[in-house]
Amino acid sequence: MSDKNVKRILCIEDEPEMIDLIRLILGRRGFDVHGATGGMEGLKMIRETHPDLVLLDLMMPDMDGWEVYQQMKADEATRGIPVIVVTAKAQNIDKVLGLHIAKVDDYIAKPFSPQELLNSVEKIFES
Repeated sequence: MSDKNVKRILCIEDEPEMIDLIRLILGRRGFDVHGATGGMEGLKMIRETHPDLVLLDLMMPDMDGWEVYQQMKADEATRGIPVIVVTAKAQNIDKVLGLHIAKVDDYIAKPFSPQELLNSVEKIFES
């Protein structure tokens, strides 16, 4: 597999253990996973590296996930990058609102299984 085919995924998540877990799960499938431990850092990395996919936690101390998402979508250069929202707030109303209003590409509730994460990521890259 040449490097051109390796999908780069940026995981924006304030818990380093969670980034490590996601890196472990997706790394085994050959994805190149990078982590940012907050919204500000994440946004900066999105603009610098243009990942193929962003895994975005909603609850972060410095800048929440919705803010990151809105800034991404407001920027011509990063608007087309797919986003999977990862959040512990798994109320269905949030999920429905998030997917419809914000048009996020998918939604995973913590705690998730490795298979759920893989399915979601692979679904994005197949479409």
